[in-house]
Amino acid sequence: MSDSNTFTTNRRKFVQMAGLGLAASGATALASTAKAHAAVPKPPVVEGSFAGATITPDLVVADPTVLPAPVTWNSPRTHNIELVSKRVVSEILPGVTHSFMTFNGQVPAPMIRARQGDTLNITVTNPAENEASHSIDLHAVYGTGGGGAFTEVAPGESKSFSFKALFPGAFIYHCGVSNMDEHISRGMFGMIVIEPEEGLPEVDREFYLGQHELYTKEGFGQPGEATFSGRDMAAENPTYVMFNGAVAPFVASRFGTMKAEVGETVRVFLVSGGPNKTSSFHPVGNIWSRAWPQGGLANAPLQYIQTWPVSPGSAFVGDMKLPVPGLVTLVDHALSRVTAKGNAAQIEVIGDEQPEILDTGK
Repeated sequence: MSDSNTFTTNRRKFVQMAGLGLAASGATALASTAKAHAAVPKPPVVEGSFAGATITPDLVVADPTVLPAPVTWNSPRTHNIELVSKRVVSEILPGVTHSFMTFNGQVPAPMIRARQGDTLNITVTNPAENEASHSIDLHAVYGTGGGGAFTEVAPGESKSFSFKALFPGAFIYHCGVSNMDEHISRGMFGMIVIEPEEGLPEVDREFYLGQHELYTKEGFGQPGEATFSGRDMAAENPTYVMFNGAVAPFVASRFGTMKAEVGETVRVFLVSGGPNKTSSFHPVGNIWSRAWPQGGLANAPLQYIQTWPVSPGSAFVGDMKLPVPGLVTLVDHALSRVTAKGNAAQIEVIGDEQPEILDTGK
Protein backbone atom coordinates (compact mmCIF):
# COMPACT_ATOMS: atom_id res chain seq x y z
CA MET A 1 0.00 0.00 0.00
CA SER A 2 1.33 3.45 -0.90
CA ASP A 3 2.07 6.05 1.79
CA SER A 4 -0.90 8.07 0.51
CA ASN A 5 -3.29 5.12 0.78
CA THR A 6 -1.97 4.22 4.24
CA PHE A 7 -2.55 7.80 5.42
CA THR A 8 -6.09 7.83 4.01
CA THR A 9 -6.94 4.48 5.60
CA ASN A 10 -5.58 5.44 9.02
CA ARG A 11 -7.33 8.80 8.89
CA ARG A 12 -10.65 7.14 8.06
CA LYS A 13 -10.23 4.67 10.92
CA PHE A 14 -9.61 7.54 13.33
CA VAL A 15 -12.55 9.74 12.35
CA GLN A 16 -14.89 6.75 12.37
CA MET A 17 -13.64 5.68 15.79
CA ALA A 18 -13.97 9.24 17.07
CA GLY A 19 -17.54 9.51 15.78
CA LEU A 20 -16.64 12.66 13.86
CA GLY A 21 -17.54 11.45 10.34
CA LEU A 22 -15.80 12.26 7.07
CA ALA A 23 -18.19 15.01 5.98
CA ALA A 24 -16.62 18.24 4.84
CA SER A 25 -19.11 20.18 6.94
CA GLY A 26 -18.53 20.12 10.69
CA ALA A 27 -22.26 20.71 11.14
CA THR A 28 -23.08 17.61 9.07
CA ALA A 29 -20.62 15.50 11.02
CA LEU A 30 -22.08 16.63 14.33
CA ALA A 31 -25.63 16.04 13.13
CA SER A 32 -24.72 12.47 12.20
CA THR A 33 -23.13 11.91 15.60
CA ALA A 34 -26.11 13.44 17.38
CA LYS A 35 -28.52 11.07 15.55
CA ALA A 36 -26.43 8.10 16.62
CA HIS A 37 -26.67 9.26 20.22
CA ALA A 38 -30.40 9.96 19.90
CA ALA A 39 -31.00 6.30 19.10
CA VAL A 40 -29.62 5.30 22.50
CA PRO A 41 -31.40 6.12 25.79
CA LYS A 42 -29.70 9.08 27.43
CA PRO A 43 -27.61 7.97 30.41
CA PRO A 44 -27.92 9.88 33.66
CA VAL A 45 -25.17 12.32 34.47
CA VAL A 46 -22.86 10.34 36.73
CA GLU A 47 -21.16 11.66 39.82
CA GLY A 48 -18.10 13.52 38.59
CA SER A 49 -19.74 13.89 35.15
CA PHE A 50 -17.55 11.37 33.34
CA ALA A 51 -18.12 7.65 32.81
CA GLY A 52 -14.44 6.80 32.68
CA ALA A 53 -14.51 3.14 33.71
CA THR A 54 -12.59 2.19 30.57
CA ILE A 55 -9.58 4.29 31.58
CA THR A 56 -7.58 1.50 33.15
CA PRO A 57 -4.73 2.16 35.60
CA ASP A 58 -2.12 1.20 32.99
CA LEU A 59 -3.04 4.16 30.79
CA VAL A 60 -1.65 7.69 31.10
CA VAL A 61 -5.00 9.24 30.16
CA ALA A 62 -6.04 11.57 33.00
CA ASP A 63 -9.73 11.63 33.90
CA PRO A 64 -10.76 15.18 32.88
CA THR A 65 -12.98 15.55 35.94
CA VAL A 66 -10.30 14.70 38.51
CA LEU A 67 -8.97 18.08 39.60
CA PRO A 68 -8.74 19.96 42.89
CA ALA A 69 -11.87 21.73 44.08
CA PRO A 70 -12.08 25.53 43.75
CA VAL A 71 -10.48 27.65 46.45
CA THR A 72 -12.78 28.33 49.42
CA TRP A 73 -10.30 29.50 52.07
CA ASN A 74 -9.71 33.16 52.88
CA SER A 75 -6.26 33.17 54.46
CA PRO A 76 -2.89 31.79 53.31
CA ARG A 77 -2.30 28.05 53.47
CA THR A 78 0.67 25.75 52.87
CA HIS A 79 0.46 22.92 50.35
CA ASN A 80 2.77 19.91 50.10
CA ILE A 81 3.02 18.65 46.52
CA GLU A 82 4.93 15.53 45.47
CA LEU A 83 5.56 14.77 41.80
CA VAL A 84 7.11 11.43 40.85
CA SER A 85 8.53 10.82 37.39
CA LYS A 86 7.15 7.61 35.87
CA ARG A 87 7.64 5.89 32.53
CA VAL A 88 4.37 4.35 31.34
CA VAL A 89 3.74 2.35 28.17
CA SER A 90 0.25 3.46 27.22
CA GLU A 91 -2.16 3.11 24.32
CA ILE A 92 -2.33 6.08 21.94
CA LEU A 93 -5.18 4.47 20.03
CA PRO A 94 -6.22 0.81 19.76
CA GLY A 95 -3.21 -1.25 18.78
CA VAL A 96 -0.68 1.59 19.06
CA THR A 97 1.40 2.24 22.18
CA HIS A 98 4.13 4.64 23.28
CA SER A 99 6.49 4.83 26.24
CA PHE A 100 5.37 8.07 27.87
CA MET A 101 7.29 10.19 30.37
CA THR A 102 4.96 11.48 33.08
CA PHE A 103 4.55 13.09 36.46
CA ASN A 104 2.57 10.71 38.68
CA GLY A 105 1.72 8.41 35.78
CA GLN A 106 -0.76 10.67 33.98
CA VAL A 107 -1.07 13.15 31.09
CA PRO A 108 -1.52 15.95 31.79
CA ALA A 109 0.19 15.85 35.17
CA PRO A 110 -2.06 16.49 38.20
CA MET A 111 -3.48 19.98 38.49
CA ILE A 112 -2.01 21.96 41.39
CA ARG A 113 -4.47 24.52 42.82
CA ALA A 114 -3.83 27.19 45.41
CA ARG A 115 -4.73 30.77 46.34
CA GLN A 116 -2.66 33.89 45.82
CA GLY A 117 -0.50 34.27 48.91
CA ASP A 118 -0.28 30.52 49.65
CA THR A 119 3.04 28.71 50.11
CA LEU A 120 3.77 25.56 48.10
CA ASN A 121 6.36 22.96 49.06
CA ILE A 122 7.30 21.04 45.91
CA THR A 123 9.10 17.70 45.95
CA VAL A 124 10.30 16.02 42.74
CA THR A 125 11.24 12.35 42.95
CA ASN A 126 12.95 10.30 40.25
CA PRO A 127 12.83 6.55 40.99
CA ALA A 128 16.05 4.59 40.60
CA GLU A 129 14.68 2.46 37.75
CA ASN A 130 14.43 5.48 35.45
CA GLU A 131 17.20 6.25 32.97
CA ALA A 132 16.86 10.01 32.49
CA SER A 133 17.12 13.03 34.80
CA HIS A 134 14.05 15.20 35.34
CA SER A 135 13.09 18.51 36.97
CA ILE A 136 10.15 20.88 37.24
CA ASP A 137 9.71 24.41 35.89
CA LEU A 138 6.54 26.08 37.18
CA HIS A 139 5.54 29.30 35.44
CA ALA A 140 3.97 30.44 38.72
CA VAL A 141 7.42 30.77 40.34
CA TYR A 142 9.68 33.80 40.60
CA GLY A 143 13.22 32.42 40.37
CA THR A 144 15.79 30.84 38.07
CA GLY A 145 14.21 28.24 35.81
CA GLY A 146 10.90 28.44 37.65
CA GLY A 147 12.27 25.85 40.04
CA GLY A 148 14.13 23.87 37.39
CA ALA A 149 17.48 25.07 38.73
CA PHE A 150 16.69 23.62 42.16
CA THR A 151 14.96 20.37 41.28
CA GLU A 152 16.93 18.47 38.64
CA VAL A 153 17.06 14.92 39.94
CA ALA A 154 19.04 11.99 38.62
CA PRO A 155 17.54 8.49 38.92
CA GLY A 156 17.26 7.58 42.59
CA GLU A 157 17.17 11.21 43.79
CA SER A 158 14.54 13.47 45.33
CA LYS A 159 14.69 17.25 45.79
CA SER A 160 12.38 19.85 47.33
CA PHE A 161 11.93 23.62 47.30
CA SER A 162 9.30 26.10 48.47
CA PHE A 163 7.80 29.21 46.91
CA LYS A 164 5.13 31.74 47.72
CA ALA A 165 2.41 32.22 45.10
CA LEU A 166 2.61 35.99 44.63
CA PHE A 167 0.59 36.34 41.43
CA PRO A 168 -2.64 34.70 40.26
CA GLY A 169 -3.25 32.86 37.03
CA ALA A 170 -3.43 29.47 35.32
CA PHE A 171 0.07 28.39 34.34
CA ILE A 172 1.88 25.44 32.88
CA TYR A 173 4.47 23.42 34.72
CA HIS A 174 6.78 21.02 32.91
CA CYS A 175 10.03 19.12 33.02
CA GLY A 176 12.87 21.60 32.64
CA VAL A 177 15.97 19.55 31.76
CA SER A 178 18.08 20.35 28.69
CA ASN A 179 16.00 18.13 26.37
CA MET A 180 12.75 19.38 27.86
CA ASP A 181 11.05 19.51 24.46
CA GLU A 182 11.18 15.72 24.19
CA HIS A 183 10.09 15.21 27.78
CA ILE A 184 7.12 17.59 27.34
CA SER A 185 6.12 16.00 24.05
CA ARG A 186 6.10 12.62 25.77
CA GLY A 187 3.88 13.84 28.59
CA MET A 188 5.75 15.75 31.31
CA PHE A 189 3.55 18.83 31.70
CA GLY A 190 0.58 19.96 33.76
CA MET A 191 -1.25 23.04 35.09
CA ILE A 192 -0.86 25.03 38.27
CA VAL A 193 -3.80 27.31 39.08
CA ILE A 194 -3.26 30.17 41.51
CA GLU A 195 -6.67 31.67 42.11
CA PRO A 196 -6.95 35.38 42.93
CA GLU A 197 -7.76 36.17 46.55
CA GLU A 198 -11.43 36.69 45.72
CA GLY A 199 -11.63 33.35 43.89
CA LEU A 200 -13.29 32.60 40.55
CA PRO A 201 -16.96 32.80 39.51
CA GLU A 202 -18.83 29.65 40.45
CA VAL A 203 -19.71 27.09 37.76
CA ASP A 204 -21.52 23.76 37.82
CA ARG A 205 -18.69 21.56 36.52
CA GLU A 206 -15.01 21.79 35.65
CA PHE A 207 -12.93 19.82 33.14
CA TYR A 208 -9.14 19.62 32.81
CA LEU A 209 -7.39 18.91 29.49
CA GLY A 210 -3.81 18.95 28.28
CA GLN A 211 -2.90 19.28 24.60
CA HIS A 212 0.45 18.15 23.25
CA GLU A 213 2.12 16.83 20.11
CA LEU A 214 3.82 13.46 19.84
CA TYR A 215 6.50 12.87 17.22
CA THR A 216 7.04 9.27 16.12
CA LYS A 217 9.07 7.46 13.49
CA GLU A 218 5.99 5.47 12.55
CA GLY A 219 3.00 6.99 10.76
CA PHE A 220 -0.36 7.82 12.30
CA GLY A 221 -2.12 4.66 13.42
CA GLN A 222 0.66 2.25 12.47
CA PRO A 223 0.18 -0.74 14.81
CA GLY A 224 2.73 -1.58 17.47
CA GLU A 225 5.12 0.52 19.54
CA ALA A 226 5.40 4.13 18.34
CA THR A 227 9.02 5.24 18.88
CA PHE A 228 9.96 8.85 19.48
CA SER A 229 11.44 10.86 16.58
CA GLY A 230 13.71 13.74 17.55
CA ARG A 231 14.17 14.57 13.87
CA ASP A 232 10.44 15.14 13.36
CA MET A 233 10.27 17.14 16.59
CA ALA A 234 13.04 19.46 15.39
CA ALA A 235 11.16 19.86 12.10
CA GLU A 236 7.93 20.53 14.08
CA ASN A 237 6.09 17.81 12.15
CA PRO A 238 3.99 15.90 14.70
CA THR A 239 2.45 12.51 14.05
CA TYR A 240 -0.22 12.98 16.72
CA VAL A 241 -1.85 16.04 18.34
CA MET A 242 -3.69 14.77 21.39
CA PHE A 243 -5.67 15.60 24.48
CA ASN A 244 -4.55 13.77 27.64
CA GLY A 245 -2.10 11.41 25.97
CA ALA A 246 -4.45 9.61 23.58
CA VAL A 247 -6.20 10.02 20.26
CA ALA A 248 -9.76 11.36 20.71
CA PRO A 249 -9.92 10.11 24.30
CA PHE A 250 -13.26 11.54 25.40
CA VAL A 251 -15.73 10.39 22.76
CA ALA A 252 -18.41 7.73 23.16
CA SER A 253 -16.50 5.07 21.22
CA ARG A 254 -13.29 5.56 23.21
CA PHE A 255 -13.24 6.28 26.96
CA GLY A 256 -16.60 8.04 27.08
CA THR A 257 -17.78 11.61 26.70
CA MET A 258 -17.58 14.20 29.42
CA LYS A 259 -21.13 14.92 30.59
CA ALA A 260 -23.15 17.89 31.74
CA GLU A 261 -26.79 18.95 31.86
CA VAL A 262 -28.84 21.48 29.95
CA GLY A 263 -28.83 24.82 31.75
CA GLU A 264 -25.45 24.33 33.42
CA THR A 265 -22.27 26.36 33.04
CA VAL A 266 -19.02 24.43 32.73
CA ARG A 267 -15.40 25.55 32.96
CA VAL A 268 -12.61 24.07 30.84
CA PHE A 269 -8.97 24.36 31.85
CA LEU A 270 -6.60 23.72 28.94
CA VAL A 271 -2.83 23.53 29.37
CA SER A 272 -0.85 23.54 26.13
CA GLY A 273 2.31 21.51 26.53
CA GLY A 274 3.30 21.81 22.90
CA PRO A 275 6.23 21.69 22.69
CA ASN A 276 5.87 23.52 19.37
CA LYS A 277 2.33 24.10 18.10
CA THR A 278 -0.19 26.75 19.12
CA SER A 279 -3.67 25.41 19.74
CA SER A 280 -6.62 27.30 18.24
CA PHE A 281 -8.97 26.13 20.95
CA HIS A 282 -12.62 26.02 19.92
CA PRO A 283 -15.82 24.36 21.19
CA VAL A 284 -17.77 23.20 18.11
CA GLY A 285 -21.42 24.00 18.74
CA ASN A 286 -20.74 26.59 21.43
CA ILE A 287 -18.53 29.56 22.33
CA TRP A 288 -16.58 30.66 25.39
CA SER A 289 -19.09 32.82 27.23
CA ARG A 290 -16.23 33.88 29.54
CA ALA A 291 -12.58 33.47 28.59
CA TRP A 292 -9.34 34.15 30.40
CA PRO A 293 -6.69 34.12 27.64
CA GLN A 294 -3.21 32.94 28.61
CA GLY A 295 -4.67 31.94 31.98
CA GLY A 296 -4.86 35.59 33.05
CA LEU A 297 -7.17 35.12 36.03
CA ALA A 298 -6.31 38.54 37.46
CA ASN A 299 -8.05 40.15 34.49
CA ALA A 300 -11.71 40.57 33.66
CA PRO A 301 -12.77 37.75 31.32
CA LEU A 302 -13.49 38.33 27.67
CA GLN A 303 -17.04 37.50 26.58
CA TYR A 304 -18.43 35.36 23.74
CA ILE A 305 -15.15 34.22 22.20
CA GLN A 306 -15.31 31.60 19.45
CA THR A 307 -11.67 30.47 19.21
CA TRP A 308 -8.57 31.44 21.15
CA PRO A 309 -4.90 30.74 20.41
CA VAL A 310 -3.20 28.92 23.28
CA SER A 311 0.54 29.05 22.82
CA PRO A 312 2.81 26.14 23.76
CA GLY A 313 3.87 26.69 27.34
CA SER A 314 0.65 28.49 28.22
CA ALA A 315 -2.90 27.89 29.41
CA PHE A 316 -6.50 28.89 28.80
CA VAL A 317 -9.55 29.00 31.04
CA GLY A 318 -12.98 29.24 29.47
CA ASP A 319 -16.59 28.96 30.62
CA MET A 320 -19.49 27.73 28.48
CA LYS A 321 -23.22 28.02 29.00
CA LEU A 322 -25.14 24.93 27.90
CA PRO A 323 -28.65 26.00 26.84
CA VAL A 324 -29.42 23.03 24.53
CA PRO A 325 -28.71 19.28 24.52
CA GLY A 326 -26.23 17.64 22.17
CA LEU A 327 -22.50 17.35 21.73
CA VAL A 328 -19.88 20.08 22.17
CA THR A 329 -16.68 18.94 20.47
CA LEU A 330 -13.50 20.54 21.77
CA VAL A 331 -10.86 20.84 19.06
CA ASP A 332 -7.78 22.61 17.88
CA HIS A 333 -9.32 24.51 14.95
CA ALA A 334 -6.23 23.87 12.88
CA LEU A 335 -8.57 21.17 11.62
CA SER A 336 -6.12 18.76 10.03
CA ARG A 337 -5.00 18.13 13.60
CA VAL A 338 -8.54 16.87 14.24
CA THR A 339 -9.14 14.78 11.12
CA ALA A 340 -5.58 13.50 10.64
CA LYS A 341 -3.74 13.70 13.97
CA GLY A 342 -6.26 12.86 16.70
CA ASN A 343 -7.28 16.07 18.46
CA ALA A 344 -10.88 15.81 19.71
CA ALA A 345 -12.87 15.53 22.95
CA GLN A 346 -16.59 15.85 23.54
CA ILE A 347 -18.91 17.16 26.23
CA GLU A 348 -22.32 15.47 26.02
CA VAL A 349 -25.05 17.83 27.18
CA ILE A 350 -28.02 15.85 28.50
CA GLY A 351 -31.53 17.18 28.85
CA ASP A 352 -34.75 18.14 27.09
CA GLU A 353 -34.81 19.78 23.69
CA GLN A 354 -35.19 23.56 23.76
CA PRO A 355 -37.00 24.39 20.48
CA GLU A 356 -37.33 28.05 21.39
CA ILE A 357 -33.51 28.22 21.23
CA LEU A 358 -32.75 25.53 18.61
CA ASP A 359 -35.35 23.88 16.37
CA THR A 360 -33.64 21.09 14.41
CA GLY A 361 -36.72 20.37 12.31
CA LYS A 362 -37.23 16.84 13.60
